[in-house]
Amino acid sequence: MKGKAYIVGAGPGDPDLITVKALKILKEADVVIYDRLIPLKVLDYCKNDCELIYAGKSPGKHEMEQEEINEIIVKKTMEGKKVVRLKGGDPYIFGRGEEECYYVITHGIDCEVVPGIPSFIGASVYSGIPLTNRKLSSSFSVITGREAEEKHSKTVKVEEIAKSSDTIVIMMGVSTLKENLEKIANVRGYDESCAIVMNATTEMQKVVTGSIKEVLDNYDKLSLENPAIIIVGKTIKMRDNLWKKS
Repeated sequence: MKGKAYIVGAGPGDPDLITVKALKILKEADVVIYDRLIPLKVLDYCKNDCELIYAGKSPGKHEMEQEEINEIIVKKTMEGKKVVRLKGGDPYIFGRGEEECYYVITHGIDCEVVPGIPSFIGASVYSGIPLTNRKLSSSFSVITGREAEEKHSKTVKVEEIAKSSDTIVIMMGVSTLKENLEKIANVRGYDESCAIVMNATTEMQKVVTGSIKEVLDNYDKLSLENPAIIIVGKTIKMRDNLWKKS
């Protein structure tokens, strides 16, 4: 008898931001395969006999390769179990959730995907930086700071995005921060506002703001760390009036 797989978004870090549906499924799970960036407190809702499997990924270190994770999901569901693949943020936003769901379905197993609040939305709101504003920003773009090595060609055109979108959000971009900020500055100038939100929505949240020039000039002193969301645009100036200092 086959079980069922669930690809579930746990939200951006604050355990209270997990959805009601995600929490309901988590409470019923027989197996939970979880990522590094999930709010660990949500695991307290699991059954006492629930099998917890850590499959976290950090820059340069993967507890499991993606192929191994895919195989474990299938193996456990084939045992008739209710399996939750628990991921930080939203499964379909740079989360490989679509790869896992496809793999499961191609093995004849029922798979349901449950969205979560994306990490960049959490970073925006918890830092007091709206991505849109009717006077300052009518559009925003979300890009990765690191494209997959196996891609045949690079498709993220930072300069073009800087011309066409009012607010730019860069995920997984600490290692390429200087390169991408230089590209944006070539279009918008070095006075454009920039913010870096680290460990968004958690007790460890830290926000660094300044012009692109200030960020680049002080790069070595900023102690930047992952996970981080980079935001560039005029709405950053609204921060002081919209959220507590952090």
